Amino acid sequence: MYRTVTVGLDGSQESLVATQWAAEEALRRAVPLRLLRAWSIDEDPWARPVDPATARGWGERTLAIAERRLRRRHPGLDVEAEWVAGDPVEVLCAAAEEAELLVLGSRGLGGLAGFLAGSVSLAVLASTRRPVVLVRPHDPLEPEQDRTGEVVIGLDVSAPSDEVLAFGFAAADRYGCDLRAVHSWSVPALYGPDMGGVLPLLMTEVAEDARRALDEALAPWTEKFPGVVVVRDCRQGRPAQDLMELSHDARLVVVGRRIRRARIGTHIGAVTHAVLHHCLAPVAVVPHD
Repeated sequence: MYRTVTVGLDGSQESLVATQWAAEEALRRAVPLRLLRAWSIDEDPWARPVDPATARGWGERTLAIAERRLRRRHPGLDVEAEWVAGDPVEVLCAAAEEAELLVLGSRGLGGLAGFLAGSVSLAVLASTRRPVVLVRPHDPLEPEQDRTGEVVIGLDVSAPSDEVLAFGFAAADRYGCDLRAVHSWSVPALYGPDMGGVLPLLMTEVAEDARRALDEALAPWTEKFPGVVVVRDCRQGRPAQDLMELSHDARLVVVGRRIRRARIGTHIGAVTHAVLHHCLAPVAVVPHD
């Protein structure tokens, strides 16, 4: 695997913000940054607003301008730019397999519409086996802030993923920040005449079991990363909603995506899908078996 951070660039504001985030990440990882623009040669020529030569010229200029700006802002960063002909999803998936990390931009549409991940981003997420980070631009309706908070990991303690934990702990270690491990639990459905009497005891038992499972999942990783301060956040609630609330102050939100081999379906779980559409912080999606 060629060690790079690769970012998909299409000239939009979203991709430009993602490019800056990717540049800072490449510096932290001490790897080159690869700017990648895909040009689809299979589009219907009658549907194009401009001819292919003009479109390619615009794309090449976009790459050149972005490359020059990054070199000026980060003189020590190794930057390479590449224009690749082909379907954007296929090009980005192939690039992800060769990189440490793929970074893409997504549109922020305000509080109600949230975080819109486009069709290309969702298709790439559903297909690649490599980690992908989606970055949204600053919302002008929200106060601008430097994201220097925690790395937040959403965990399912019934089947904790080593890939997700490894990614989150390594990120917190690079950033020098705390890591918040979040597990949201709910009380199973109750049936019987005395639910009121049983419910408090059941809630206590479920909470204790969840905290114990969270501690067991984190134990080997706290040993591997002794310098990372870990905040254990085991709460009654809904995973997607809890992660969205925590994203307001988070530096990065990390979620998993179980690799599904079936041809039908979105291949993106309900929690991950909701987080992608509404989280304010950059979201890292880590595939796992």
